[in-house]
Amino acid sequence: MPNLVVDFDKLLTLAGTDLGVTEYREITQEQINKFADATGDDQWIHVDPERAKEGPFGAPIAHGFLTLSLIIPFWGELFDVEGVTTKVNYGLDKVRFTSPVKVGSRIRMRATIAEVTEVKGGAQIKVSNTIEIEGQERPAVVAEFLARFYK
Repeated sequence: MPNLVVDFDKLLTLAGTDLGVTEYREITQEQINKFADATGDDQWIHVDPERAKEGPFGAPIAHGFLTLSLIIPFWGELFDVEGVTTKVNYGLDKVRFTSPVKVGSRIRMRATIAEVTEVKGGAQIKVSNTIEIEGQERPAVVAEFLARFYK
C-alpha cells in the first residue's frame, strides 16, 4: 500500500508535499541483462561482468534508463490517487544520471510533489524524484516526473 493515498479532489492542494522514501531494491546482473535484451543496449559495461571489472567503474553498471524506469514501481510505494478514471505517465521535464549504479547496489527513491496544475478533465503533477544509492552521497538519478490524473 502506498504511503499516501488521496482522493482526486484533494490532489490540487498537494504542491510541496514530501512523499517520503521507498524501500531499497537491489540491482542484479539478471535485471541488467533483461533490460539490455529488451532495449538492444548490450554495451559491455552493462552485460560483460569480466570485462567490466577492468572498466572505468570496476563492475558492471545498470543502464541509466533502467534506473530511471524504476520510478514507476517506486512510485507505487509512495503515492496513489483514487476517484479517477485514468492515470497517465505524462513525461519528464528534467533528467540527470549523476552517478553509476553498480551491479549489486541497492537503490531507493525520495520524492516530493513540486507542482500541481489543472488540465482539461483532470490534474497534472510534477514530482521531484531522487534515486539514491545506499551508502553513497551522490544520487544515481535526479528527475522531474510528470503524471496526469483524469476524473
